[in-house]
Amino acid sequence: MDSGVALLTIFILSIFVGFEVVSKVSTVLHTPLMSGANAIHGIVLVGAILVTGNSDNTLTIVLGLIAIVLATVNLVGGFVVTDRMLEMFKVKKPAKPAADEGAKK
Repeated sequence: MDSGVALLTIFILSIFVGFEVVSKVSTVLHTPLMSGANAIHGIVLVGAILVTGNSDNTLTIVLGLIAIVLATVNLVGGFVVTDRMLEMFKVKKPAKPAADEGAKK
């Protein structure tokens, strides 16, 4: 029972520390942090695959498959969000009017 309380305490404290660290980051650094988070999610996915592949208990296999699906969704979602953030920084060229194209032909 004591180890469960200790783990719950560590989990709750890590939530507070994570919130404080992320909330103090300037907006310029969010894209590099997202890229780093995507790399971590990739490691989590590989770990979930390895643990699930070496398990022989049905409950462990089911929980491993759920972990694989959630890690995959998190990884793909992270790349989608990073791509959208990078699209905001691209310089957009003004579109040429259609009348100019017809006059040139």
